[in-house]
Amino acid sequence: MAVIGFREILPRTFSHKFGESPTAEIKFAVTVDEPTPTQAIISAIGIFHGAPHPEFGYLRMLDAQVTETDRHHAEVTYKYEVPQQEDLDPNPLARPDVWSFSTGGAQVPALVYYDGAGNANKKPLQNTAFDFFEGLTTLEAEVRASISGNRADFPLADATAVTNGVNDATYLGGAKHTWLCAGISGQQATEVVNDEEIRYWQITVELVYRRSGHNLLLPNVGWNYLEGGQKKRAWVLDPESNEKVASGAPVALEANGNIKAAGQGPDILERRVYPEAAFSLYFGQPPF
Repeated sequence: MAVIGFREILPRTFSHKFGESPTAEIKFAVTVDEPTPTQAIISAIGIFHGAPHPEFGYLRMLDAQVTETDRHHAEVTYKYEVPQQEDLDPNPLARPDVWSFSTGGAQVPALVYYDGAGNANKKPLQNTAFDFFEGLTTLEAEVRASISGNRADFPLADATAVTNGVNDATYLGGAKHTWLCAGISGQQATEVVNDEEIRYWQITVELVYRRSGHNLLLPNVGWNYLEGGQKKRAWVLDPESNEKVASGAPVALEANGNIKAAGQGPDILERRVYPEAAFSLYFGQPPF
């Protein structure tokens, strides 16, 4: 089983539709002494995946098709396209990761509001008696980054270490704790590159960015307060008896646990509930 000879079938074809990337085809007629494996035919011609077009270097060969026309002849069609990846490599494990971004909205607790025109004056979201509204939510812009890449093995240790983790330092322009790893998924895949079978894992990482961060933002209010190191029930003055009675709503607290003066808005406590991880080390940076 061997290739006796081959020749290019002219003319070559080239197509370029407005708004789309061009494509091209080159065909070869191949003569064999008997039915021959398709990879042997392709190898004899010497054009492999990723090879540039002889006239248009920006086009790469991404699809090779072999059609047997009779017992001693075959036709090979090479299709050329503009690769989606900048650094095309026939070996799937050598290809760079591919990044994609999308935006949306996520529900977060509503703790402050914008007072007046512009965005400079933020105030606590309270009623006119300075009681804090509970359970309200609002929408916050959310950016999702998806990283797709190929790995020889599924990175199980990394997945368990960083899933539901937040960035420990500035990452992709976001301050620490603004990026969250929502998960790492993978599936097995197989490719044949130049007659060699390569098995690998297609990995996808999902990262989520929020400007306010992924730490819990909690109004410093409560039913109880501290006085002299002792916990006591929060109180208000009864308008009829002018005596202290148990408060019917949580009250704003000082940093030391005491009750704030009337009319003062609650402070916002920030509590991190996700572990930190070095995102730059685990995920790298997008190619821009």
